[in-house]
Amino acid sequence: MEMIPAVSPASHGWESNRLAAADATHDVARLLRERFAEALMDRDGAPVAAWPARMLEKTPKNALRIPFLAAAFPEAHFVYLYRDPRPTLASMIEAWSSGGFRTYPQLPGWTGLPWSLLLTPGWRELIGAPLNQIVARQWAETTRILLDDLAALPPERRLTIRYERFVAAPQAEISALCQSLGLGWDQVLGAALPIARHTVSAPSAEKWRTHQAAIEAVAPIIEAQDRRARALLG
Repeated sequence: MEMIPAVSPASHGWESNRLAAADATHDVARLLRERFAEALMDRDGAPVAAWPARMLEKTPKNALRIPFLAAAFPEAHFVYLYRDPRPTLASMIEAWSSGGFRTYPQLPGWTGLPWSLLLTPGWRELIGAPLNQIVARQWAETTRILLDDLAALPPERRLTIRYERFVAAPQAEISALCQSLGLGWDQVLGAALPIARHTVSAPSAEKWRTHQAAIEAVAPIIEAQDRRARALLG
């Protein structure tokens, strides 16, 4: 997406990955749809053979671009996958520390570890902050914007799902989700899902405790937005 100059944060003064509906001009939306169509693959890695097709896009940066995407893709639905922020922050700490998720290694003005993951509004205020505060602010600011943008969508365009429930019962959860989206589902998922290729270390429900002290120290930063997220889920 960021190969399109209007989408790149460099074209917005390096403020963030945030994009508004006004950024989805006719030309930008057309170019974006064309590029997605050219690159689109099915689940087996083959080019799409039949159109129309339903595209699944899950780039984390797009959590800051919902108004833009809703305007560029008026037929789109938005699925909010909520995960307990404690293991989420632990994974973010791992991602920053690994060096494998450097999204903006030459971010102007930034010092310390190269910037990783989403570029959130207010990132300049984090210069010199410890890593646990950086990821907590990334999570909280992204979640605040995400929840505000989801609330602005018509209810029929948004759905929610809990990560923990999905991992515990993937077949039941994906079947229910697809039914809500008006899609079919033709595979049987086993009890254990395959590990994502970007995984830094093997998943574990208690893995976050390696960073427990650091995460608990920043709990006040994430509490308000986590309450909002849980309220949305019901």
